[in-house]
Amino acid sequence: MKCKIIDFESADWSRLDQFADRTVFQTQGWIRFVSECQKAVPVLAELRDGGEVVGYFTGLTFTKFGVKVLGSSFPGWTTPYMGFNLLDGVSRASALAALEITAWDVLKCLHMEVSDPHFAPEDGRNLGFTADDYISYRTDLTKSEDEIFNQMDSACRRCVRKAEKSGVVIEEASDAAFADEYYEQLQDVFAKQGLVPTYTVERVRSLIKHLQPTGNLLLVRARDGEGKCIATGIFPGFNKIAEFWGNASFRSSQILRPNEYIQWYVMRYWKRRGISIYDWGGGGTYKEKYGCVPHSVPWFTKSRYSMVSKFRDEAKKMFERKQRFLGWLQSKQTERGTKTEES
Repeated sequence: MKCKIIDFESADWSRLDQFADRTVFQTQGWIRFVSECQKAVPVLAELRDGGEVVGYFTGLTFTKFGVKVLGSSFPGWTTPYMGFNLLDGVSRASALAALEITAWDVLKCLHMEVSDPHFAPEDGRNLGFTADDYISYRTDLTKSEDEIFNQMDSACRRCVRKAEKSGVVIEEASDAAFADEYYEQLQDVFAKQGLVPTYTVERVRSLIKHLQPTGNLLLVRARDGEGKCIATGIFPGFNKIAEFWGNASFRSSQILRPNEYIQWYVMRYWKRRGISIYDWGGGGTYKEKYGCVPHSVPWFTKSRYSMVSKFRDEAKKMFERKQRFLGWLQSKQTERGTKTEES
């Protein structure tokens, strides 16, 4: 199998989007979103076997501290996986092997990471990749609405009913104010844990700018009985899979259970549009109350030189320490502001 870089701008996107294994994270709008936020260069590659086109690869390259990296996806991109689109029966391991040659020899990268929901762990391990995984949960939307609702635990179902009885209303959003509303609530969510969000409001604006025109993005807000926005959510979807990208709410209004009500709305919304899987966007045992089942996607990493892998791991630790420090700093500033107001 051979891997050839093709032009991102002139690619036949309608043909690409017809692949049965296509996800929203491989669409043109999503790649433009990641490219803008990460200052990364889109990479689109054609895979040929014996002269026949058998699939494509989607990713991006960026350079950090002089190290060129190929990501598909990469930590911090708020994009759980990308990977390949292949015809039925085509080996993903062979596609990965062809991509590796291109990453080193053509793109001149020193490190690469690939996550694909259709990989098996041995696809990467047998080629010398380190195999971790992206952990999430999934809900089967091919079941009836009654089945989906009844598989939630009883407490979760009561939360949905309470929100409805309390006058909470879910509305679909498309206005410019949404990003700021969501981010204000997200800051409140992180503050509860003594942390700050891992991305800025500009990322939310960029996501909406690139995805909303495509029809592959659902934005919702929950309003209380007085019309105040108390919770928001961001849910992209395409082909067979919808994704839980972000959900936020004010702590003062969580007693009305808007988050559970939003999730119930979202699952029904995508089900009615032919989506068969709702991916819960990562781990978190609190999600189990919705009756979803654990799911993992292999995440392969490999460096051309061993020292690059060590550098990557240390950079990740530094980012986590930075987030904890910023959260601590913000909590102290809030405490000082409260004491000033009281005095």
